[in-house]
Amino acid sequence: MRFSLFTAAVCLATSLHAEKVGPWDLDALKNNVPAMKWVRQDQPIHSLTYVGEKYLGKDTEVFAFYASPITLGEAKPGTKFPAVVLIHGGGGTAFADWVHLWAKRGYAAIAMDLSGSRPPDAEFDPKTGMAIGNGHRGVRTRLPNGGPMHGHPEKFDCVLTPDTSDDWPFHAAASVMRAHSLLRSFPEVDAEHTAVTGISWGGYTTCLVASLDDRFKAAVPVYGCGFLHEGESVQKPSIDKLGEFKAKWVKEYDPGSLLPRCHVPILFVNGTNDVHYVLDSYMKSYNAVPGEKYLRIQIKMPHGHPPGWAPQEIGLFIDSKCRVGKPLPVPGKPVIEGDQVKVACESVTALKKAELNYTTDTGLRSKREWKSVPAKIEGHTITAPKPPAEANTWFITVSDERGAMVSTVVEFAK
Repeated sequence: MRFSLFTAAVCLATSLHAEKVGPWDLDALKNNVPAMKWVRQDQPIHSLTYVGEKYLGKDTEVFAFYASPITLGEAKPGTKFPAVVLIHGGGGTAFADWVHLWAKRGYAAIAMDLSGSRPPDAEFDPKTGMAIGNGHRGVRTRLPNGGPMHGHPEKFDCVLTPDTSDDWPFHAAASVMRAHSLLRSFPEVDAEHTAVTGISWGGYTTCLVASLDDRFKAAVPVYGCGFLHEGESVQKPSIDKLGEFKAKWVKEYDPGSLLPRCHVPILFVNGTNDVHYVLDSYMKSYNAVPGEKYLRIQIKMPHGHPPGWAPQEIGLFIDSKCRVGKPLPVPGKPVIEGDQVKVACESVTALKKAELNYTTDTGLRSKREWKSVPAKIEGHTITAPKPPAEANTWFITVSDERGAMVSTVVEFAK
């Protein structure tokens, strides 16, 4: 009996230690720092490569830009900073200008290329000293040991074979977690205060990573979400074509299957008319999160990399979780009372503006027009007119004295 109990205890301890979700070995990804080498350290934005997952049985390397207030010459060695991992979207790469922006904010920042390539070296504006958008110029070079490309076959058709090592979603999330482990190992990084944010497919990957890597203190997916096999998502046809393998892709790689694991505080940022990540799927993704969550929906927010990192709320939210920053307002669920809608809103900052936003249009969500109506703010209560009967989708936004905007949940007509 003693042997049986001992054996059971060992097996239980082993199973708890060897944490594996889908194809990802979380124990290995979170507890091992990948080998790396510097490519350039003679600029404010450094470049490096680190070891990635095996691709078709071969070793891989991942290119990344890195910067901190120390590399910018704005802080002395020995100082520690919170850190952020930056994930590009489709057609993107490691962006030196994005890294530079976060280093100027006082963070150590890393941005990796998730297509097995490297962009041109960072260049700097002679007037401002800021990095120029390297990802949108010059020729990207395929790494000799690069992982899978960032294309539709690698994202979707990859599940048609039993070999996980050619699956782009597997590599993308693993490469981000490896970059996180590497970042936390740097002496200037406060390893207990790290965040992740990504744009479009990078937002998709942020949803995966926030559900897999509980070491982050904040996550901000921009546009990207789950439930891509439903509704008007432009990815749906590619997933439907998988036939009998569709369920496998959804289970393994759709964020909607993993977000119920997410307990990292998360801010979802999107627009009402985004064609890539449609509002219906976005709200399903938001609702799937059991933990602390926030929402910022902007009328017709443009889709792209610079527009995706522009909202100030991203930095304010991460500051509130990784530094001593004031949190964003937290609106409650709208309650209809007669001909009015009321929302209670918690906030440590003064509330300055609120609006009811709604659409009565039908057809593709990406084509619908929206209307906004001013709402009243009295203390921490927002009062707006009740949406018209023909409104099929609506929500309330509130902005504080900093101009930081957040949204209530989006309401859909039944």
